[in-house]
Amino acid sequence: MQQEITIVKRMSNIKHKIAVMSGKGGVGKTTIAVNLATAFALKNYKTGLMDVDLHGPDIPHMLGVENAILEQSTNGILPLKVRDNLEVMSIEFMLPSKGSPIIWRGPKKTGAIRQFLSDVDWGKLDVLVVDNPPGTGDEPLTVLQSINQLDGVVMVTTPQAVAGEDVRKCVNMVKGLNIPIIGVIENMSGFTCPHCKQEINIFGKGEGKKLAEELDIHYLGSLPLDTTVRKDSDQGKPFLLHDSKSDISKKFMEIFSKIENRIKK
Repeated sequence: MQQEITIVKRMSNIKHKIAVMSGKGGVGKTTIAVNLATAFALKNYKTGLMDVDLHGPDIPHMLGVENAILEQSTNGILPLKVRDNLEVMSIEFMLPSKGSPIIWRGPKKTGAIRQFLSDVDWGKLDVLVVDNPPGTGDEPLTVLQSINQLDGVVMVTTPQAVAGEDVRKCVNMVKGLNIPIIGVIENMSGFTCPHCKQEINIFGKGEGKKLAEELDIHYLGSLPLDTTVRKDSDQGKPFLLHDSKSDISKKFMEIFSKIENRIKK
């Protein structure tokens, strides 16, 4: 009961809470979460990014802070300050080495996430972005049920039909919990050949928009398959910071504006 009270108190200091979800792995959900948090920070929102993908906590690597050491205040664990307006928390910071696996069953995973929500001293934030592991398991369920007044969920899929089928399950889960869905993003939608400039639809095209229409949720837009995204992520840098004028950065900021407008409403 005391932990529940503490969670409610912590979360009440955060104006907006957004969960990022996907139906299956490999669709770029964490990349979206990292760049979404970065976009909020660049727009002068005081932003937190919480990594609850316990078995694959990649956010520290994607931000170039995987070797960081956390500090503690009188009010709890302090999230790591990455840059102006952006703080991050991940279980990766607590592991003895990069290769150390988390071998936990459901109750322990649920307990760890609830400790993140109760013990981390975020202070006052404008936005908290929560990166969930793929699917409808313990971690996303704990996030959706534990965070009071969650603004909504951003769904990430690819144009592949299989990815759409899996994200459909996530949409139905979120709807069943009466939590708003901010919208769906179709990632890896088309690849422009650097030589002939022809667009190649490696994973297909349009599944995200089709899914949004069928499920009556907002379609936020699509992002192309871009090799610089992979390079930037491997080097610990969000693609928004690499080149703000690139095609993918421009398209992402259009999507960001839709998300920003929806949470403000």
